[in-house]
Amino acid sequence: MSEANLPRELALRVALAARALPETSASQLLDILGEAVGMPLTVTKINSLTPKAFRKAGGEAMMAMPGDAIKAALAALKGNQADADLPPLESYDEGDMPGSLRIACASNGGELLDGHFGSCKQFLVYQVSPTEVRLIDVRKAAGDEDVENSDDPEADKNALRANVISDCQILYVVSIGGPPVAKVVRAGIHPIKRPNGGSAREAAGELMAVLQGAPPPWLAKVLGKDPLERARFEMDETE
Repeated sequence: MSEANLPRELALRVALAARALPETSASQLLDILGEAVGMPLTVTKINSLTPKAFRKAGGEAMMAMPGDAIKAALAALKGNQADADLPPLESYDEGDMPGSLRIACASNGGELLDGHFGSCKQFLVYQVSPTEVRLIDVRKAAGDEDVENSDDPEADKNALRANVISDCQILYVVSIGGPPVAKVVRAGIHPIKRPNGGSAREAAGELMAVLQGAPPPWLAKVLGKDPLERARFEMDETE
């Protein structure tokens, strides 16, 4: 089975696990998993995988890998990435950070921007001003069970996920499809794709730097600037 033939959630887990293993590609990891638990891969099989069996299936190269790498890879494979790398949440009261806005970053663990909108584990929520970035919340992304438990008969996962971050003005994701984009925009959120992912805090820091100057038209609109102010910002950029 190739990575392309895996269910989306499993493919994402394999890709994240491969990142944790030095010099191991997703395709190599699939071969190791096939040896360890057999094909086709399923969530049940992956959840039963032990560190000992994982190392044994990978041979000498896997036996020589640091324990932390094996632990991180298994956590990613089982969808249990710990948030130990997350810094403590910072308090925020409305009005604390003048000129700030709120952003959400799709994440699967740690302080990483590495999630697809429809399958990410959580959203990291930051308050960003021209001088400061605060991580103020970590919110679980809605799943299929939330759809089943919803009182709205027309609810779908994309709409529920957008609702989780409806107080945010900007959403950063690795990828997002057309129909979900419509739900996000309808919730008043501006989506931004960063296909290569990276550090969520760095993305927030880049936005902080932009806020220190003349915001581009799209950001001026997000900030609620009136048309004359947006025109001035656009003129400033071209001078």
